[in-house]
Amino acid sequence: MADGPTSEGLVVRLVQQSPIPLDAELRCAPGEILALVGPSGSGKSTILRCIAGLRRAAAGRIAVGDATWFDSATRIDLPAYRRRAGFVFQTYALFPHMPAVDNVAAALGHLAARDRRARARQLLASVHLAGLESRRPAELSGGQQQRVAVARALAREPDVLLLDEPFSAVDQVTRRKLYRELAELRRELRMPVVLVTHDLEEAALLADRMCILHHGRTLQTASPSELLARPADVLVARLVDLKNVHEGTVLEHRPQAGFTMLRALGTTLEARMQPGFAPGARVNWVVPEGSVILHRRDRPSRGEHENPVAGVVTEFVALGENASVRIAPDGATGQLLAMSVPSHVARRNGIATGVRVTVSLLADSIHLMPWHDAMAPDEAP
Repeated sequence: MADGPTSEGLVVRLVQQSPIPLDAELRCAPGEILALVGPSGSGKSTILRCIAGLRRAAAGRIAVGDATWFDSATRIDLPAYRRRAGFVFQTYALFPHMPAVDNVAAALGHLAARDRRARARQLLASVHLAGLESRRPAELSGGQQQRVAVARALAREPDVLLLDEPFSAVDQVTRRKLYRELAELRRELRMPVVLVTHDLEEAALLADRMCILHHGRTLQTASPSELLARPADVLVARLVDLKNVHEGTVLEHRPQAGFTMLRALGTTLEARMQPGFAPGARVNWVVPEGSVILHRRDRPSRGEHENPVAGVVTEFVALGENASVRIAPDGATGQLLAMSVPSHVARRNGIATGVRVTVSLLADSIHLMPWHDAMAPDEAP
């Protein structure tokens, strides 16, 4: 998906000081899923409700294609019923006394009355609920209720589909099934889809791009892989739960070798070339846990010459097929490296608390960021 969604999609700019601070900007192209991610109180659901017309921001603009839904400068503010937005609420908000087919038909007011139930049945079939049309919400499982809510949202033939934590009320097995169904359904949807979630794994699985929010402000928008590998700053790195966030000093750039040399963890590290940081600059840097590679005792490899760091295991926790490991590097007081290794590899190499190990930090994965106090209390997620 392109970094700059086309003007045919959803464009949002929202600003206000209270009651919920907002300084948010986002774009979502037709056929794209954009995930709004952030801690509780970061403004995710508020933004969704502003798009739908259920809340009004103090200032800003909301447009879908050529249609402007909200523009404080020109005093445009379409009511919710005039905005073609399909909304799936966290609680689904189904009418408890109506069967599924009537819940969906209730959103088909733009069709002739005689055509509504037939169309509702088609929509229920599209979300794998054929044969359950006559059941009321209480007679449906959580996953089935969610499908009814999606069918009802699509019944409006929306220009934008808004999903407010739609999977939070179902168990993990059902959630996985619904993930697959949304992935299948999106092939048929040529509209922007905005998903609100607090679950990073969910966002990474479903979204083309993730928008990180904090205190109502958009910090960074990028693909999941880009965000997890190259966060814009320390706060983003913390919000996407990256463990290996450290401080260092840029020593020099070596363009011919493709490296930026970094003093960190009590040693000199090679990082991928990042010329935007001047020699002598204090920086933060991050390396993903998957790019911290354990040196095997039985079969060393050439890759182990890449940024070798020795230290002592301070924490070892077996988590099923994998183990979470924390290492205190030699000469780096108070700093820890986090990594995950398969449990059988940990056993083979005798990994346990107190054991000395050596790891390599893959140079291409070391990402530099502008310096900021990594533990600033006012920036904690």
